[in-house]
Amino acid sequence: MNLLLDTHALIWWWTDDARLSKRARKLILDADNKIYVSAASAWEIAIKQRIGKLEGLQYASEQFASLVAEDGFEHLPMRYEHALRAGSYEAAHRDPFDRMLAAQSEVEKLPLVSRDPLMKEFSCKTIW
Repeated sequence: MNLLLDTHALIWWWTDDARLSKRARKLILDADNKIYVSAASAWEIAIKQRIGKLEGLQYASEQFASLVAEDGFEHLPMRYEHALRAGSYEAAHRDPFDRMLAAQSEVEKLPLVSRDPLMKEFSCKTIW
């Protein structure tokens, strides 16, 4: 199975946070699954780090590429198709990172590993 991680799922994976669901943890650990990490998560992490919202993970943006590689995850770049879909959602949800992740999930047909109930406003499949 191919999966896309929401930013909070990625952060909780890296910090071994108990908020990551058992199902999500099991799916990430399954060697048969291919795990994707969006460039939108790199962007979101860099902003959170800059404003001091990443306690215990202050190095994440500087080491983003190596952290993703060490876990065997794949980078998912943002493309114009993703941007067009993210901008076209009728949902009132305004978070640009969530909009991009939902669009990437939908366009690439990758279920999104997310606990965010607001993702239901979009047409992407979520797993938690």
